Amino acid sequence: MNKKLTTSLLILAVAASAAGCSSGGNQGGSQTSSPSPSGGAASKQPDTDKPKPVLRELLPYNRYDPNDNPVTNYLKEATGYTVKYNMLPVENADEKLNLLMANQESYDFMKLNAGQFAQLASSGALEPLNELIDKYGPNMKRVISKGSWNGATMKDQILAIPELAGSGITAGYSMVYRQDWLDELKLQVPTTLEELVNVLREIKAKKKVIPLSGGKDPIQGEIGAAMGWLYGVANQMKVEGGKIIHLAEDPKTVEYLTFMNQLYTEGLIDPEWAINQPNTLIERFTSGQSFMYREGWWNGASITDALASKSPDAKIGILPPLKDASGAAHASASGGIGFFIGIPKWAPNKEETIKYLDKKFEEEIFKHLSLGQEGKHYKVEDGKYYPILPVFEEEWNFAGELLTGIDEEKYPVYWQARVRKNPVVQNYFETFQKNAKGITYNDALMFAPPIPEVSKNKQKLAKFTEDEFIKFITGAKPINQYDKFLQQWKADGGEEMMKAANSWYATVK
Repeated sequence: MNKKLTTSLLILAVAASAAGCSSGGNQGGSQTSSPSPSGGAASKQPDTDKPKPVLRELLPYNRYDPNDNPVTNYLKEATGYTVKYNMLPVENADEKLNLLMANQESYDFMKLNAGQFAQLASSGALEPLNELIDKYGPNMKRVISKGSWNGATMKDQILAIPELAGSGITAGYSMVYRQDWLDELKLQVPTTLEELVNVLREIKAKKKVIPLSGGKDPIQGEIGAAMGWLYGVANQMKVEGGKIIHLAEDPKTVEYLTFMNQLYTEGLIDPEWAINQPNTLIERFTSGQSFMYREGWWNGASITDALASKSPDAKIGILPPLKDASGAAHASASGGIGFFIGIPKWAPNKEETIKYLDKKFEEEIFKHLSLGQEGKHYKVEDGKYYPILPVFEEEWNFAGELLTGIDEEKYPVYWQARVRKNPVVQNYFETFQKNAKGITYNDALMFAPPIPEVSKNKQKLAKFTEDEFIKFITGAKPINQYDKFLQQWKADGGEEMMKAANSWYATVK
């Protein structure tokens, strides 16, 4: 029996023991729990004069000391709670977490990634929070959306407080290109696929460079969306016809791959598409070897600086989403739940933990936690939040690590202060979002809870799909073999995965 399986079985045994021991005296419980009879232990009024307990939180690893930090010092003062923090190790974090749970370590709450949450939730190690949140969580109920709560709910039991990604749902990628070359050749910025192909042909003929670079990245949503193929880097499933379909199953995928193969055959996309690494794409673009490629807004400053060091007069353009045949444009967006705040079944202070976590959502406390002190850590200009450097980075850089859920309306606005540490990155981020406003699409499972059949198959199927799509694009495998690929994809877990995804979707649609 392998080590991981042994530990998982230990967790299951411990969780079962904890559930048995807590029967009748559980402070949390699920929605189906019955109240205690009048005069019973559960009906006692809380002692408001009782000192608050010292709480313990388990955090992911990062390079700071949460027990000696301006942010945690502020939280202690603002909430009245003392919290002692521990981190998982940088290596073998999941194994360490499993051992801590198997030993019933007395943590009050834990900040878990999706995989860790799925493991502990499926093993029964997490306390159902429905009743606790109803009684002690008015603020978190107000600021966290139903979709996010759904993502932390399994079999009608809320098993964690969901923490949405800090930036919210945003456009992360766009095509960038050499605007100075378009100006030199007196070419207009393309707005449709047809115009894009014409521009790529002109660039190839007159500049003698790679028109469109890319590598090991066959799902080019910026191109596919212009033919109604709405997928992207983080978006491989969508809802169509009342059910969830995967891009592998979508009939439009053959049309998309055929188009990409035509670009490859004509020499309009990188001849080394099948092997290029991300650093190769940046090097080719910033050294003048390629005209266009897809990039994330976070790399805006680095590619701008690198290009300027080699070609001071060069100018980078950001391509707005291309329009489809009906004149509509679409942009891929990503986001979803980044972390799950879970409470172990055997945690000693469940009620006080929820009270503390809820207090962090109070408007002024949450704003200060997110940004620091106005005039010291941040300033407001034209309604936008800007960090005051270097003190923001010195004292408030790790504030995001200490969030335990977010105000989903306000935090994406606060979070943008971090983007504004660099004006070039700010411009890229804001331009990406402006171009995508009102036209975004996202993955159908963005707010789904962990689904075992999806977790088991998703990664291996994504790798298989990537490898096969690259073969179709480069011509290593003819497109008439697509049905054979799809049959293999289904047999290797695709059918099982999509059946489970649609079973979940039936409960929320």
